[in-house]
Formats: sequence, structure tokens, C-alpha cells
Amino acid sequence: MRVLGLETTCDETAAAVVRLKPDGSGEILADEVMSQIAAHAAYGGVVPEIAARAHVEVLDGLIVRALQKAQMRATEIDGVAAAAGPGLIGGVLIGLSAAKGIAIAANKPFIAVNHLEGHALIPRIDGRLGFPYLLLLASGGHTQILAVEGVGEYVRLGATMDDAIGEAFDKTAKMLGLGYPGGPAVEAAAKGGDLERFALPRPMLGRPNADFSLSGLKTAVRHAAMAAAPLTTRDVADLCASFQAAVVDTIEDRLRVALGMYRQRGKTAKALVLAGGVAANGAIRSTLSRFAQQSGLPMVAPPLRLCTDNGAMIAWAGIERLRLGKTDDLSAPARARWPLDPTAERARNNKA
Repeated sequence: MRVLGLETTCDETAAAVVRLKPDGSGEILADEVMSQIAAHAAYGGVVPEIAARAHVEVLDGLIVRALQKAQMRATEIDGVAAAAGPGLIGGVLIGLSAAKGIAIAANKPFIAVNHLEGHALIPRIDGRLGFPYLLLLASGGHTQILAVEGVGEYVRLGATMDDAIGEAFDKTAKMLGLGYPGGPAVEAAAKGGDLERFALPRPMLGRPNADFSLSGLKTAVRHAAMAAAPLTTRDVADLCASFQAAVVDTIEDRLRVALGMYRQRGKTAKALVLAGGVAANGAIRSTLSRFAQQSGLPMVAPPLRLCTDNGAMIAWAGIERLRLGKTDDLSAPARARWPLDPTAERARNNKA
């Protein structure tokens, strides 16, 4: 089984071909990614119109390159998968339309993949991770703790009430003049900083639910920066180290609560999994590895190149769905919002 996967939900344009091997693992035959970081850097964040235009300009070429690298024609694939959301709707429409067109032309099954499901399932590509597992999904636009119980079976245990973790890193970097993307910039600056110099808050620490709130931490960084102005290189390094330490402490606490919640339901997770762009952060990886060991769980994270948005995760999610007979018709819509656990979304809205 070989599936072409397209990803266009934000600022990476990606096309990949993944093959399901007889042992149940996946082999990435091609994985083409075109980053738009340079186009958005001047604005300190992603501009939806610029992102959509860039997808239009390069997606066809990436698809051709991916198929050529996989040494295949479109008629030789077994399915076409595209991220149908959540994300910037202009970009989502572009990838979704391209995938539908290929599926029609090649007479192949079409799979509309939830972008978050791509992140949630890509750690299984080596064939060793079984269900259920506890997942921290952290990126520039998403922060959730999920119990992944099967393909299409997700229980949301916690989510951010405001900023995503990656978003908080980006905004902190912008405040401190570190540029975009902020995650790598803050992490690099933090390596030379004193994480105890600034007493920053740990939002939601000790709360009985597993939700996150990061807007207050971001505000505290701004106030500390204003109080220390004009900022020296040392000040910036210390602020970054203090901010990152606060995020790491918050993540560990929220995961501890989520794991307790899941066990109270009589469920046992087989692993602690980290996915999404924030999974590339070394301090977060190190802390979660220690936490997993203390909790008696193996810690699993995809290779760094599969943490950020990519087509391989969409192709693999397409394989996971296709081998279970889960396909979509061509009326599948593009979605700006698409929760993995709709019941959790409804419950939150009812409380509001």
C-alpha cells in the first residue's frame, strides 16, 4: 500500500509518498517540504494570504518531485491523502483541491486527514507503538494532551485555554527581538541563561484538570522585560531561560494530572508520546523523558524532521485509515477548526 500525502495547513507546503511494509511499519519513499519561514520572518508570524499564495506556486512541483523520487506515477499509488484541517482555510483548500483532483484523475481512494491526527499517528510509523498512549501534541497553533486509543479514537484530557505553547515561544521571541520562528531562537538563547533569575509564574500548576493557560506567562515576560530595559544580551538569555523553565515545569505538571485522570478511568497508557513542532525543543524532550521514566512509561518522539509539519505524517495517517477501510468522498470539506475529540469541544462550549 502506497499513499501520497499533501500538507498545506500553515506555512509548510509538503508532499510525500509512504509505503506500508509487510511488517506493519511505514517506509518514507519521498518527503518533499518547502518552508515559507523567509517569507513570513519580516512579519514575525504567518500571514495567511502570503502562505496561500506560496502553496499555489509550489505545490504542483513538489507533488511531481515526490512521485519522481518514489519512482512512481500517480496511477501507481493506492490512495491520496490531504490535510483537510484544522488550519488556515486558504491553504487547506489548496492542498485538499489538489488531492481531490489527483484522486479523480488517477481513479484512487481519497482520504481527508485531520492535521492533528497526522501528528498523533506519525510516532507509529516504525511499527512498534501500540494503542493506547498518552500524547502531548504541542505546536505553534495547538496544545493538547490526548489519549490515543485507536485510529479515529481520541480522548482529550487537556488543552490550552488561550495561547498554544509554540505561539507563546514565538511571541516571547518577538518581544525580545529574537526573530521568527521563535521556538528555536528562544531555545538557543536560553542555553546561556540563568533560569532562576526571573521569577515567572507557572500557570495552572496544581489544578485538578489538565488544561494549559500561557497568556499570563507571556504577560509576565513582557513586564520583566520592561522592568529590565534596556535589555542586554545577558538579560535576554536569562529571560529566555526563565521562560523556558516555566513552560517545562507547566508541561510536566499538566502531564502528571492527565496521566492520573486517565488511570482513574481504569485505563493504562502504553507510552508517553511527544509530537508537534515543539517536540523539537531539547529541554522539553529531556524533561518528558525523565517524567516518563518516573511514571514507568517509555517515552516516544518522532525524529525531529517529522515533528514539524510534513507530508509524510499525512500520508501515514492516510495509510492507517485506508487499511481500515476509512475513506472519504469528494464532498469532504476544508475545515478551519476540526477537533480530534468533538465531545470535549462540546463540553467546553457548554461550560462557557
